Amino acid sequence: MRLEAVFFDVGETLVDETREYGTWADWLGVPRHTFSAVFGAVIARGGDYRETFQHFRPGFDLHAERERRAREGQAETFGEENLYSDARSCLAELRAMGLRVGLAGNQTARAEGILRALGLPVDVIGTSDGWGVEKPAPAFFERVVAEAGCPAGSVLYVGDRIDNDIRPAQRAGLRTALVRRGPWGHVLKDESVARACLFHVDSLDELPALVRKHNGD
Repeated sequence: MRLEAVFFDVGETLVDETREYGTWADWLGVPRHTFSAVFGAVIARGGDYRETFQHFRPGFDLHAERERRAREGQAETFGEENLYSDARSCLAELRAMGLRVGLAGNQTARAEGILRALGLPVDVIGTSDGWGVEKPAPAFFERVVAEAGCPAGSVLYVGDRIDNDIRPAQRAGLRTALVRRGPWGHVLKDESVARACLFHVDSLDELPALVRKHNGD
């Protein structure tokens, strides 16, 4: 089936979150390498990354702490410099090919505002805060399909996480592309899910040519 739309996860697919996780370590008052080690251990055993904060501060409320950071002038943020170098060009090329291009990730309302301000070459920007549903819920991917405006089998979802991106997208009938980068992309493994991916890439630079070949263009 021909691909008509390509939707992308945000964190560690388009945005390098290394700096932001470092600022959380600073906020908690722990060495960055220690925070990274615990973060990796949580991921490796299949836990939610938010559990990392509990190791250092039991009862940690991520939402409340985000608000505290904002009040103290240290709000979570990212910018053009935090985009992976292959992100903008990939989005632009896919759009130039006539595909509907979108972003759809578990992001806060603040992050959605930042994404919109970046002026990325996309048709849709959707976030869990804005849509009122977060991955891996089936309803999230149903919303992706609705925003794509074509059958699920004609939508390619691109992500770095087997658990939150690839597996639930496949269950919803979308085609998938796994990006091998970031902590989840290197730690999480599921061969059956990986084999079902339409594409595997180490860089988004590879994606437009693969889509073009698949579509026979």
